[in-house]
Amino acid sequence: MGNSGKARAHTNIALIKYWGKADETYIIPMNNSLSVTLDRFYTETKVTFDERYTKDTLILNGEAVNESEATKINKFMNIVREQGGTSMYAYIESDNFVPTAAGLASSASAYAALAAACNEALNLELTDKDLSRLARRGSGSASRSIFGGFVEWEKGHNDKTSYSFPIDADHWEDDLAMIFVVINNKSKKVSSRTGMSLTRDTSRFYQYWLDHVDEDITAVKHAIKQKDFAQLGEVIEANGLRMHATNLGAQPPFTYMVSDSYQVMEIVHQCREAGYPCYFTMDAGPNVKILVEKKNQKAVIDALHKSFDEEQVIASDITRTGVEIIE
Repeated sequence: MGNSGKARAHTNIALIKYWGKADETYIIPMNNSLSVTLDRFYTETKVTFDERYTKDTLILNGEAVNESEATKINKFMNIVREQGGTSMYAYIESDNFVPTAAGLASSASAYAALAAACNEALNLELTDKDLSRLARRGSGSASRSIFGGFVEWEKGHNDKTSYSFPIDADHWEDDLAMIFVVINNKSKKVSSRTGMSLTRDTSRFYQYWLDHVDEDITAVKHAIKQKDFAQLGEVIEANGLRMHATNLGAQPPFTYMVSDSYQVMEIVHQCREAGYPCYFTMDAGPNVKILVEKKNQKAVIDALHKSFDEEQVIASDITRTGVEIIE
């Protein structure tokens, strides 16, 4: 029945942040970003195109999605149909292995898996670069989830030139891990999309952020090449804080940080002082992610458990596996 494809993609965490779009329609970012792909969190999606379908249907974790999600998916599928030269609608079954409680955006893995499944189902024969461009149209960070390991998203200037690519780290990823401290998983007062636009348009600190991102990317790539964990950590921590500072300069000002976020940062500082190097980063929400060398992972988790419940602390390896077609 129909043309089917099934794919798995892992989610990623930006070490150098993407904050603000230059083009809302094509999701072209204001700056380059750089991420790591996580082993533990992923999405599996099966797509079937058939002439008998009268609309796109998305079943997420066994349930039909709400209308606003359905509209977003239909918009993305129209882009796929245009690329594939077809008018067929699709039945999409997607399973997220990203615990909702992790307060971790699953849109990156979701759209990367969907793009790859569509590529398979319609025999589009897209290169990884073009797959990255297609995934970007669903969610900006999805362009990075096409690849494993360290990944850079080149902002580009238009649809053709904005895509992600992997950065060779000589398997250094295998020595690193990321710990998530889940502070709350309630929906945010300011969504990332709204926060990005408001900050880009009104923050008096935003230009400073843009002026320093390229330096951060260069420094991180140098740290990766040298396998210099301290340099990598210092740059990503400063970059994350600078992104959050732009929000305080917005009109009206807002912040995603809460008191527990600051408590985690304090624990990270204490771990460093105790001889366990680790560094934090935060996205558009209160939860904190900590980059650590695997050899020190247990010590950092033990320190966190003194203040946070076990289910609030989730660790993940970094995977070098990019998006995969699964049978």
